[in-house]
Amino acid sequence: MKPWLKLSDCGFSLTLHVQPGAKKTEISGEYGDALKIRLAAPPVDGKANAALLIWLADLFSVARRDVVLRSGDKNRHKVVFISLSLDEASVLQRLGIEA
Repeated sequence: MKPWLKLSDCGFSLTLHVQPGAKKTEISGEYGDALKIRLAAPPVDGKANAALLIWLADLFSVARRDVVLRSGDKNRHKVVFISLSLDEASVLQRLGIEA
């Protein structure tokens, strides 16, 4: 299992390293024990956090309310919980990462 992915019965957590202010929003690989995400939104007034949660909700085809920022509100290192029961292979496939 990837160190940045934790599965539970009611969903899964992603440990992320977020780089706001990028040209486009994309996954750019692993960064230590986190998954690195380049985010097109600026790090101003919570816009980057909101954009991240909307982007993840769209990526996993869930409602925005099913994606919760658990920690890292004002930090690049974030933990996000997504209320969707998937196995590891399915999560990695949706993220476009080889198992």
